[in-house]
Amino acid sequence: MLATTKPISALELCEAVRMGRALDPARLNRILRLDAMHGLLEVQAATPWLAIAAELRPGDARFRVRTTMPTVGESIARNAAGPDGTPAVAHVACITLVSAEGELRRVSRERDAELFALTVGGQGLFGVIYSVTLRIGTLARAVERASAPDEITLQPQRAGPTLELLLPPCALADFMKQLDPRCSDWRTPLHSVAVRRTAPEDDTFLRWARRDYAEVRLSFVQVEGLGAAVRAVQLRHELIDAAIDAGGSFQIACTADATRAQLRACYPQLGDFIAHKRRFDPNERLVNAWYLHQRSLLGREVCDVRWAS
Repeated sequence: MLATTKPISALELCEAVRMGRALDPARLNRILRLDAMHGLLEVQAATPWLAIAAELRPGDARFRVRTTMPTVGESIARNAAGPDGTPAVAHVACITLVSAEGELRRVSRERDAELFALTVGGQGLFGVIYSVTLRIGTLARAVERASAPDEITLQPQRAGPTLELLLPPCALADFMKQLDPRCSDWRTPLHSVAVRRTAPEDDTFLRWARRDYAEVRLSFVQVEGLGAAVRAVQLRHELIDAAIDAGGSFQIACTADATRAQLRACYPQLGDFIAHKRRFDPNERLVNAWYLHQRSLLGREVCDVRWAS
């Protein structure tokens, strides 16, 4: 059910961004337009997927599938995979967003294609999304083809850090065979493992879905102490390297442990992505922790490691 708070208009959002004034993003929570003739649905960025399901298929339990991100805007920012593993960009007809200067822009594959490709999967750095126009047909097909991830919980303890790796399906079995020995070597127990298939796309700039992948989400048991924390980080580095060696990658949206070498191996376009960010937002008015981390990591000087005798 949609929120009953006063909604935010496009003009109000433009003014807020222009003046640097904070607004409650949860107020961007309205279904704006249903165009049944053309199979399009326009919703504001904070609209939950469950609200869309209730609008399109009232009472249809199949439409209430599990999604990786709760709202449309969050899914677009990460280009998150949907219930059938298809990235969110496949369902997007166009996006209305407010630029860092407070200008309202409507972008699509046909209109301002560069900004469209940067916005979807762009971590919210190229504008504040006001609304997204979705393709009803592709959403329905995603629901029809939906499959739950294969998930197993291994330890009852509290879950700690997670790692999302992308592996070629043919490499999954060998990777899983190595997983327990690697965790044992670093004395870092797994809490749970979830695996699902994802599909490729070629519409976004910071593209993670370059081919069919098996997405492996590893959750580790929460550890205490400096030594245990260091071992856990080293394990995650080793697992990312193992995925890369197998022809895979990792989810850049949520894998802050990756080294600069690992980032360059899997996302060689990241430097250009940051350059585009500075071109569209030279004063860096729209920044977040993800951007500051990636910018800092790419900007660090490489130094040789020397051991004192």
